[in-house]
Amino acid sequence: MVSTDANGNEVEHYVEKPETFVSSTINCGVYVLGVGVLDDMKSVYQELQSGPVSTDCIELERNILAKFAGTGRLFVFRHHGFWSQVKTPGTAVFASQYYLSRQREENPTSLARGANIIGDVLIHPTARVSNSAVLGPNVTIGPNTVVKDGVRIKHSILLDGCEIEPHACILYSVVGGSTHVGWWSRIEGTPTIVNPNQPLAHVTNPSTFNEEGKLNPNITVLGHNTVINKGTMVLNSIILPYKEITHSSKNVILL
Repeated sequence: MVSTDANGNEVEHYVEKPETFVSSTINCGVYVLGVGVLDDMKSVYQELQSGPVSTDCIELERNILAKFAGTGRLFVFRHHGFWSQVKTPGTAVFASQYYLSRQREENPTSLARGANIIGDVLIHPTARVSNSAVLGPNVTIGPNTVVKDGVRIKHSILLDGCEIEPHACILYSVVGGSTHVGWWSRIEGTPTIVNPNQPLAHVTNPSTFNEEGKLNPNITVLGHNTVINKGTMVLNSIILPYKEITHSSKNVILL
C-alpha cells in the first residue's frame, strides 16, 4: 500500500502487505528505475550479508522501495483504468477476456462479427481466418496469423505469425508467435473459470507443481516458433520456444 503527499505524486509511506488500512492506493508492480538504484541494491546486499542472518535475497519492495519513501526519490503514476494481475498463463487469458469485454462496451466495431464468431473475438487486420473456422468466445488473433478451414479456437490468445492448419482445435491456450499447429492437432489447457462481471473477480495462483512434483493443470502455453505435428495432442503443458512436438504430451514442461 502507498501513501502519497498532498499532490498525490510523491510516496511518503510504503508498506508491503499491511495488516491494517494504510491507503486505497496500491502498488501494481510496474517500475521505472534509474541506474542509481543499482548502487542502493549493492549497499542493501552488503548490509544483508553482514547481518545476523546472512542472505543473498534482496526484496525490491521491502528492502529498496520502502527506504525510498519520504526521501523525494519515489513517485507514483496514478492509473484509474482497468488493471489485472498477470502472473500465470491462466491470468493472462482472464485479463484478455476482461479486455475484450471492455472493447465490446467501448469500441464494439473493433471486434469480429460473423456466423462462426461466438462472443468476443479480436482479429488483427493482417490476420487471415477461414470462413469455416469457428472462433470464440474470448479469442485474440495476432498480426499475420493464418487460421485455416475447420479450425476451432476458444478462450485462447494467438500471437503474431502463427499458422493453424485445417481442423486443428485450440482451447484455453496461449500460442506464441510463429508457431505452426498441424492438421487435426488439439492444443488444450484447463479452463480458469472466473466471471469478469463480478466486482471482486480474481484468478487464484496455484503453485506450478503439486505435492507429488507433477505439473498442476493450467492453461497450455506454446513458446515462440513451436511446431506441433499433425494429429498431436498437447494437454495442460508448457512448451518452450523452438521445439518440434512429434508425439502427444500431457501435464509436462518440455525444455
